[in-house]
Amino acid sequence: QVQLVESGGGLVQPGGSLRLSCTALGNIFSISVMGWYRQAPGKQRELVALINSGGTTTYRDSMKGRFTISRDNAKNMVYLQMNSLKPEDTAVYYCHLLPGGYWGKGTLVTVSS
Repeated sequence: QVQLVESGGGLVQPGGSLRLSCTALGNIFSISVMGWYRQAPGKQRELVALINSGGTTTYRDSMKGRFTISRDNAKNMVYLQMNSLKPEDTAVYYCHLLPGGYWGKGTLVTVSS
């Protein structure tokens, strides 16, 4: 069984920054892709960013230049550095892992003055 534990969410003012972290715990033999999704109130869950084991990244267009995903393969961790945050970035951010399709419980990010 694999458990994903996110941390780093909170309240930040517009223009501010946050760094999210996710740790993968459990019987992990190989991790192909780790990433972040988010779900705002009343909206569907959407992709934020993905990173594969080789370090290749994929971003949602609206995040390019503001968000940076990275990972530490030795620690089974993935990070999301979020800069220039906007109120529309307010959402619950979920960590995701493949293979297996595992999800974390999410961490709330609120961008508000």
